[in-house]
Amino acid sequence: MKIVFDARFTRTDQHDGISRYGASLIEAVSRRAEVHMLISDERQLALLPDVPWTKINSPLSPAELFVARQVNKLGADAVVCPMQTMGSWGRRYPLVLTLHDLIYYQNPTPPGFLPAPVRLLWRLYHLAYWPQRLLLNRADVVATISHTTKDMMTRHRLTRRPVRLVSNAPQPGAVPRDAGSPPEKILLYMGSFMPYKNVETIVRGMSGLPGYTLHLLSRISPERRAELEALTDDPSRLVFHNGVSDEEYDSLLRRGTALVTLSKAEGYGLPVIESMAAGTPVIASDIPIFREVSGGAALLVDPDRPKAFASAVDELSTPERWQEASAAGVRRAAEYDWDNSAAQLVQAAEEASRLFAGKRRDRRRPPVRLHRQG
Repeated sequence: MKIVFDARFTRTDQHDGISRYGASLIEAVSRRAEVHMLISDERQLALLPDVPWTKINSPLSPAELFVARQVNKLGADAVVCPMQTMGSWGRRYPLVLTLHDLIYYQNPTPPGFLPAPVRLLWRLYHLAYWPQRLLLNRADVVATISHTTKDMMTRHRLTRRPVRLVSNAPQPGAVPRDAGSPPEKILLYMGSFMPYKNVETIVRGMSGLPGYTLHLLSRISPERRAELEALTDDPSRLVFHNGVSDEEYDSLLRRGTALVTLSKAEGYGLPVIESMAAGTPVIASDIPIFREVSGGAALLVDPDRPKAFASAVDELSTPERWQEASAAGVRRAAEYDWDNSAAQLVQAAEEASRLFAGKRRDRRRPPVRLHRQG
């Protein structure tokens, strides 16, 4: 089976969540099927596996409306996009589109890296559910990364197409840290600084955690950094890395007491499972997606209570409790695997192929004419 995978959402410097999801799936699926990538910038290849590729337009270009003209030439048995926005007008191939979450309906601020016209369209798009339905119903199969998002899609009747799970997973080969070595008083936050991420509650909670430092690992604007520093009496306890390499991230995970995230909404929360795979406990907001992903291994707290967050950190100060949380996380992370996700994706692609073939047969079948007798 030849699967054409849309890799144009891959970053050119460091992976974000969707970029890593796509690259990891391509790597795993390439061991099960023939994979051909679509890219829009050759710098993306540095973060992608070594498989055949074709360079086409950016997914943010007006030419996206007609991208199927280029994809039709590739002879795909199925095309998979890790987003739901891929153009499909005139397509002659089965299509799997992906919806990660519904965050931006309740949190309408668009990602800052998008061009201004796209940010405006983003806001308009999320004013109602019908535009999402139009996009998703263009596919043959819709993929999503969690049961939580799938349930929300069902609740809001977002598509008539089959919805299949293609899970996220930690990076392969992760070896848990030595649980017998005492952790340092370091707390880690990996994620963006958008409002729904609720980093403010973490920063406020630091006032009840003397001796701890909070390492904020992702890139941040000077203005946003100043906003967070203004929430604490001791900004020196906030360490802004403004981006880290995979090696730096892994090193910090293996030293810290816990990874913390008090987000109000997520589609999955990849840092949670990555931290668990490394043997580092997780403190997360008590919301449905983190209940699903952590499977009871994380310490879940009210995301609106800084003191609840600080109490969870204090709970981990006991060596026995920290080791218990570390072991529980390792066991839970082992249940997620990119090979399993690849199998899920291949099954979704095969289903899309069958459904697409059935629709083409129906279109070719001549209409039934009824003749009146007598």
